[in-house]
Amino acid sequence: MRIECILDRNRFLMIEYIRNECMRGLMNEMARNKYPEMTVEKILDVSKRLFLEKGFDNTTIQDIVDGLDGLTKGAVYHHFKSKEEILDALGNSMFFEDNPFTLIESRTDLSGLEKMREVIRLYHSSREREELSRQSVPLLKNPRILAGMLESDRTVLAPLWLRLMEEGNRDGSIHTEFARELSQVIPMLTGLWLAPSVYPASKDEIRQKLRFIARLLESMGVPLVDDGMMALMNQILDRFEGI
Repeated sequence: MRIECILDRNRFLMIEYIRNECMRGLMNEMARNKYPEMTVEKILDVSKRLFLEKGFDNTTIQDIVDGLDGLTKGAVYHHFKSKEEILDALGNSMFFEDNPFTLIESRTDLSGLEKMREVIRLYHSSREREELSRQSVPLLKNPRILAGMLESDRTVLAPLWLRLMEEGNRDGSIHTEFARELSQVIPMLTGLWLAPSVYPASKDEIRQKLRFIARLLESMGVPLVDDGMMALMNQILDRFEGI
């Protein structure tokens, strides 16, 4: 009888332990899911710091988890399938936090063409954003990220460029009948086509691509890349290593 009581007590304690652990896990999961946007923000903040400090290639998912103060690897993978997806989401987050198109939208001292140039200058004025853009993601091995970039180009950047193109046509700073088409082409040319992870190229070859883009836009009535803009592009390119 005594042995049976001990066994019953041990069984009861084990059941209680399992129940408590399950409840603790459930409560943690509910806490994470109650404010998913806060969890994502925390993951992005820690990832940003680590990518800037250690570099994308030298940062592991476990490094990110270790910096999250209690969040688990499962919580990270619940929101992001890979480290590459985190970097992609971080780039989008930084863009919308400091959207150059929004910053110049209400400026009345600039023509449409000048606003386009200012958008490029403002975008590259953030050293953190520039540093993260150096962290090369193998896009061809990450079709989900590649598809996401194309979707962002189509639904976000193209309409923003079109707005400036139409403004330039109205104020006479540009003269093009291909405003819609160019607004769709510019994000692809300056994004995917210039990305060494998609089209491997040396610095000299990228400079040649920039001259091609300048000539193409000018022939279409949009002299976007003047001497000052080309000098800026060369300065940015000179800061990139490993190309």
